Amino acid sequence: MEERRPDAASGDICVIVPTIREYECLREYVANAREHGFDVSRLHFVLVTEDFCDVDEMQSMLDDLGVSGKVFDGSRREEWYEANEVAEYGHVVPAASHAETSFGLLYMWADESFEYGLFIDDDTLPHDDEDYFGRHMENLGFEGAIERVSSDKQWVNVLYQNADEHGLYPRGYPYSAMNETVETGTVEVESGEVVASQGLWTNVPDLDAVRILMDGDLEGQAQTRTTADDFGSDFVAARDNYLTVCSMNLAFRREVIPAFYQLPMDDNEWEVGRFDDIWSGVFLKRACDVLGKRIYNGGPLCEHNKAARSTFDDLHNEVAGLELNEHLWELIDDAGADADDYVAVYDAMADRLTDSEFDEYRNGAFFTHVGEHMRDWLDCLDALRRTPAVADD
Repeated sequence: MEERRPDAASGDICVIVPTIREYECLREYVANAREHGFDVSRLHFVLVTEDFCDVDEMQSMLDDLGVSGKVFDGSRREEWYEANEVAEYGHVVPAASHAETSFGLLYMWADESFEYGLFIDDDTLPHDDEDYFGRHMENLGFEGAIERVSSDKQWVNVLYQNADEHGLYPRGYPYSAMNETVETGTVEVESGEVVASQGLWTNVPDLDAVRILMDGDLEGQAQTRTTADDFGSDFVAARDNYLTVCSMNLAFRREVIPAFYQLPMDDNEWEVGRFDDIWSGVFLKRACDVLGKRIYNGGPLCEHNKAARSTFDDLHNEVAGLELNEHLWELIDDAGADADDYVAVYDAMADRLTDSEFDEYRNGAFFTHVGEHMRDWLDCLDALRRTPAVADD
């Protein structure tokens, strides 16, 4: 395929950053890479922002840092869709939503020189004492023995290691799966088996609004904070067990993109929001279980500095989907059992949502909406495969 980034370095890692405020955090990430000897020419940054933001200032920052990258506001995303002949699928990426990270996945899919992707949220910072990018790449290349975690509720709390002390469950963890009995063991992981590396977070934990309120915080953060001491050894969730996947600090292999669509939140008639990465993680874990792959969890940690905002605003954005979140994983738990690739298993999960009725759930029709968008996602990826390469201007 023709090179789509003629002005870029020969990077194999696409770093996707949704941002409207704190994009300067990338200075710390690039500094971390250089301090630890990571080859920054491997990195190509894609900043996904809005028309009201200063695109030129963001691009100047990338130029000043001496790194490859592009900035896409809404208008530039529309131009990219047109240039790549996928304008009819522009709706798969919702407007003004964190799920705009899906645009980064499309950009990455259109350029076969990218082998890895990495999501970074703009309210995070790397820990100085750890090679942030290098650790993620090591995790994706991991082989050997690692801790395996399971529970009697088929869900793994990624904060389980010190849960007896802090009592935290992350955003998206089903309420019906709480008070689980945790079992740990060891599993041998083969080369190429790890397809995603989820780094966890210190300072502000990633909680939903109900749990933040229960923690006594009205500013959208949490009174209870996490430190590096709350995390022990790295781990994987056992087969047939689900876990929350947060996209604020997450690396992945290119191969998972068909099954890793960040779901269409916020910009929908049901006003369901805040579950884009959570539900994409549910689908990815199902695909991993079918295909014999793994999601690696633990380091590198990032410092999560979530800005203060009304907890009730977050609650408003989440409440429309809380009931659905309790049941999504059950609906797709046996889908695609005979699939032999990501497209097939994802298509089977989409069928499960589009071919059923969900009248028993409040906002159940949103499941059908999601399933239809999942099908469009696969069609869009297929169209990008068939479209002649278009260089960025």
